[in-house]
Amino acid sequence: MPSAVSSSGAVAALRLAATGAVAVLIVISGVWGSWGTAQYVMLTKGREHGTVEVTRCGPELCSGPFVPASVGAKTRDSVDIRKSVAVQQGQTYAVVVKPDSDEVVRSGPAGMLYAWLPLGGALLLASVVVAGGLRLARLAWVLAGAGGALLTATFLAL
Repeated sequence: MPSAVSSSGAVAALRLAATGAVAVLIVISGVWGSWGTAQYVMLTKGREHGTVEVTRCGPELCSGPFVPASVGAKTRDSVDIRKSVAVQQGQTYAVVVKPDSDEVVRSGPAGMLYAWLPLGGALLLASVVVAGGLRLARLAWVLAGAGGALLTATFLAL
């Protein structure tokens, strides 16, 4: 009989370890998905800053002229910014130019929040895994609160 108890304990421990690994992987994926854009918004030293007035939009990209606002930045007739609900034709946005390209990302508080949006979704998803699989309700509420706060702040900033 002791072997049945030992094996069920081992199965429970394995389940907890696997669920914990999935939760950690979800959060790491959110950070990874966010960092692709966030690095340009957060690490701005030596990057070209300015504004873009969106003059035309296609299915995936919008474009417009770039007006520099930092030393060493050059005027560009047209730069591309990814089309999203946060980018509308006729609006002007503060941006940072990605190195060696004519692609820009939004800067400032709105750009930073928008860059970390994938992490907010990942935190919400991880909270469900933590609550259901690990039975850690407090940690799940913390993750859900952080993810919800990030999504709400992004919505309000854009």
